[in-house]
Amino acid sequence: MSPEYFWANANIRGEGKIGERRELDEGILAYYEKGLERGRLSVAGAGRLEYLRTRELLSRYLPPPPATVLDVGGGAGIYALPLAREGYEVRLIDPVPLHVEQAAAASENQPGTPLAGAEVGDARSLSQASETVDAVLLLGPLYHLTSREDRLQALREALRVVRPGGVVLAVGISRFASTIDGLYQGLLADDGFEAIVERDVETGQHRNPSGRSRWFTTAYFHLPGELREETGEVGLRVEALVGIEGPAGNLPDLEAWLEDPVRRAKLLAAVRRVEAAPDLLGASPHLLVVGRRPCAGTLAPS
Repeated sequence: MSPEYFWANANIRGEGKIGERRELDEGILAYYEKGLERGRLSVAGAGRLEYLRTRELLSRYLPPPPATVLDVGGGAGIYALPLAREGYEVRLIDPVPLHVEQAAAASENQPGTPLAGAEVGDARSLSQASETVDAVLLLGPLYHLTSREDRLQALREALRVVRPGGVVLAVGISRFASTIDGLYQGLLADDGFEAIVERDVETGQHRNPSGRSRWFTTAYFHLPGELREETGEVGLRVEALVGIEGPAGNLPDLEAWLEDPVRRAKLLAAVRRVEAAPDLLGASPHLLVVGRRPCAGTLAPS
């Protein structure tokens, strides 16, 4: 299928209705229009560890193929495309047109197992009908929705489109990610970055007036318990909250660990052993919460 097919079937409907596309923050759009996201998780170091661990966790918590998966905020398809190759029916949604175009083009290159669709859309207002997918991925939207109500709305939409018994996997960035990065990467030597970190820790509201790519873009950084609470508030039953990279995300010789198969296995096993330890959750740059929609006749715990 051509990229034009995906654009033509975006199915984004009118103002104030399901499928309404809202404007993306200009700073976030400019950051992702640089095209950095497509290769971020396939290169060396922390991005590669994030990818390996996220794939491991998806294999653990997703229902087996041929389940239907809605990848909301799926970027250029870094997770959607391999899931499609594994036999899942995957539809990708992203607010950045460049990402959708890249995902559609990559889908053409695996004609035997293409994406079921890719469209420009908004996590807060999905075009999908209610109770039509087995799993929803929110691996990026929550940390770019800086108001609590917007994050809850994205989670409500995920709850709406997933079938009873289906699963929602959502990722947040740790409140302390910029502090840890600043220490290990030497960024805190810059007074401008230190001011950003102070705000991050105090409010969770990350802003980067400098525009430097290394300092990320507009985002919200969660406390671990806060991510759990927001997920449960919309009616999802929280089954797990885990650190994706754990304390290994900033190892100075991380690439050497990942390159050697024996050391890589030991590293991943170490992260796995402490992934849900409450005292270490905040030390992981990214956090994954697993929420399940209760089946008919059951209630999620408050």
